[in-house]
Amino acid sequence: MSTSMEEFLQELPKKAQAVKKENVSYFKRLKKRTPKDLDYVMQDLHDKEFERTDCLTCANCCKTTSPMFFAKDIERIAKHLRMKEQKFMDTYLERDEDDCYVLKSAPCTFLDESDNTCLIYDVRPRACAEYPHTNRKKFIQLTDLTITNSEICPAAYNIVEALKKAIPLDSTPKKHR
Repeated sequence: MSTSMEEFLQELPKKAQAVKKENVSYFKRLKKRTPKDLDYVMQDLHDKEFERTDCLTCANCCKTTSPMFFAKDIERIAKHLRMKEQKFMDTYLERDEDDCYVLKSAPCTFLDESDNTCLIYDVRPRACAEYPHTNRKKFIQLTDLTITNSEICPAAYNIVEALKKAIPLDSTPKKHR
């Protein structure tokens, strides 16, 4: 991991916490007047951020959290590993407080920590493939998740900060003259 990424990851929880109230308020206002082109703006911000962000220098999501595993993910990964689905579930997964399947441990069992690559990349869970979900359609429905992800993912944090500049929303409505 590069030193600058290590430093950023150490600072990220504090930085994200410092703007959390602001972000919650921002997204609340954004929901009230969602621009028609929000998904396009998000796609653009996402693409620009990932032109300069290399997940392999970070992998903080893989090191600290678990994706949700859906039935199709379990079926696909178990087949890839040549395991019965139940055996895969018993070996690697547990149910969380929302009754979703997640990994039993962090960092991710399938993370190669020597180079931050994924040992099951081609069949990884959909949640991993879509992370940090900042380029998904109907982004406005994912704002709570995005705030959470901005505490874990430097790219998500940067995208939210860029969004606030791209679509500024004043907290006090302007009076029309």
